[in-house]
Amino acid sequence: MLLETEKTLGEIAAENPAAVRVFEKYQLDFCCHGNRPVEQACREKGLSAEQLLAELESTHVAEQSQDWAAASLAALAGHIVSRHHNYLREELPSLGRTIAKVIEAHGRNHSDSLLPLQHAFQGLAAELTAHMMKEEMILFPLIERLEAAHKEGVAFSGAPGGSIGNPIRMMEHEHDSAAAALAQMRQATSDYTLPPDACNTYRNLFQRLTALESDLHVHIHLENNILFPRACRLEAGPSGRS
Repeated sequence: MLLETEKTLGEIAAENPAAVRVFEKYQLDFCCHGNRPVEQACREKGLSAEQLLAELESTHVAEQSQDWAAASLAALAGHIVSRHHNYLREELPSLGRTIAKVIEAHGRNHSDSLLPLQHAFQGLAAELTAHMMKEEMILFPLIERLEAAHKEGVAFSGAPGGSIGNPIRMMEHEHDSAAAALAQMRQATSDYTLPPDACNTYRNLFQRLTALESDLHVHIHLENNILFPRACRLEAGPSGRS
């Protein structure tokens, strides 16, 4: 795959799943701000676009990756629920309890970082819980109905405000809010830098929060850069027009 600096981060991540690891390595936002060209994103980070592209060219996926740009929208939505939503439903409550445990043990010495971390995390967890419910109860069924209507060659109707773009824009706005919360959590902890007196639970917490961030990046990428644009294009097509 020939990569060009004019391509956006989101486009590259959609075409080459292995690129996600490289973008994470350099903390390049390919999900909520995946519409930025590679050259611009690298310039903002002080990176060489040419070196980044060379690294992307040489990166290969060790295992067979699903091509979500070619899969059905229903299959992609189902994957997001089973892989990412279910992960969040299990991990968010557990992380909340672990943060409270770490604060109980270390709050006296590190309240300046742990309390803002807890506040940002609680907001993120509450928003994500409501967000997932809206997607599963409203948006994803609409996308599946849109795809079914397209396959059957019949008109699609029933989207709020007459277009599926309306609930999609709401979900994208909530993705931006989640990204802001993740940034607040990093800021509060100086990019998850452990204090010298960190216990194993403290270390485990930061490892899991880093994993949560990485999973959310992929999760939002699959929606912002693949599922949502494909649904909007399908609705705009002749047989998908509402």
